[in-house]
Amino acid sequence: MNDVLEAVNERVRAVRYAATRVSLAPLLVRAAIFLTVLVGFLLAYPVQVFAPRALLALTVVAVLPAAGPRRVWPTFAALVTVGGWLLASAGFDRPIALWRLLAVATLLYLAHTLCALVALLPFDGVVDPDLILRWLARAGAVVLASAVLGILLAGLSGAGADRGFQAATVAGLLVAVAVSALLGWLLRRR
Repeated sequence: MNDVLEAVNERVRAVRYAATRVSLAPLLVRAAIFLTVLVGFLLAYPVQVFAPRALLALTVVAVLPAAGPRRVWPTFAALVTVGGWLLASAGFDRPIALWRLLAVATLLYLAHTLCALVALLPFDGVVDPDLILRWLARAGAVVLASAVLGILLAGLSGAGADRGFQAATVAGLLVAVAVSALLGWLLRRR
């Protein structure tokens, strides 16, 4: 029994020591993860779902990727966001607006890339702000390119009654196959 108490006491001392050493940059990136995921939830879910209990549950889910970016929580938060989008569009018949789709996709990607960044940063590391700004600039370039491509594909889907949807589907599948092939090639190159 004494060994258990000593182990718990040692764990509490380690957490207290780590909390006093936390630097500002990793803490700000974790706060950005929380806000990005929470805003993504607010855009994805229909307004009818926002009862106090649901908001509390979504807030807890938004805290999880910020607290554990190396674990399964970022994927879980992304799946909860996509579930909210599907609930809003299929369950509540909310029309799919291009701005909302691009915003949710942007927030999903930003949460993902911020989790990747914070997983590399130690809690007590002194981080150059230029590193974070360059990371965000690259993420912004990816988001911009994806938005332009998405808008072009959405415009292509409107070019004809049935053929436009088919052309956009085929173009999307070709892009997905090309990205998968590129990632496979890069992985084999290692």
